[in-house]
Amino acid sequence: MTTKIIPASPEHAPYIGKAIIMAIGEELTNHLAGEKHTPEDVENLFTSLAQRTDSQYTYLNSMVAVDEDNNVEGVVVSYDGARLYELRKAFFEEAEKAIDLKIEGTPDAETGPEEFYLDTLAVFPEYRGKGIATNLIKAAGERAASAGKPLGLLVSKTNPNARHLYDTLGFRPVGERPFAGEVMNHLQLKPDVTELR
Repeated sequence: MTTKIIPASPEHAPYIGKAIIMAIGEELTNHLAGEKHTPEDVENLFTSLAQRTDSQYTYLNSMVAVDEDNNVEGVVVSYDGARLYELRKAFFEEAEKAIDLKIEGTPDAETGPEEFYLDTLAVFPEYRGKGIATNLIKAAGERAASAGKPLGLLVSKTNPNARHLYDTLGFRPVGERPFAGEVMNHLQLKPDVTELR
């Protein structure tokens, strides 16, 4: 089976929602759900955000890997870090309505205007081990290069497999950033790296 990376459409929103849940993990999903809501409610929140055109998780910021039968194998969400605060507004609005999550103050910024941010990367379990994650990262890297910015991402210090993949592809550490109560490694792939390894 051959994999293609294509721009996401509104019909891909459920896959984007599922990918975000996979990327943030069970612990953060349960934290967002709280006592009154379920992990499914949180996934529905992200699916709703993926259907919008003004959120960081919009289908417009997403690409999907599909096989010859158009089965979705994986998802990458990436966007210009300069738009983070503008795009976050939709999350704040939807989260308050969907899961009663009221965000006080300004949460830590996971990205900034100096980079194109790889927000979410997920390959569905039945399709892993086929190089799909690498192809999705390359597609995000092309979008970053078109914007003239390095592709940046955060990776947990407790996820050595992901860190190894990023290191292998040419990402380099540029510091640390806090995200969701955890200090993560901040990596970037410079836009002049035209051919990922």
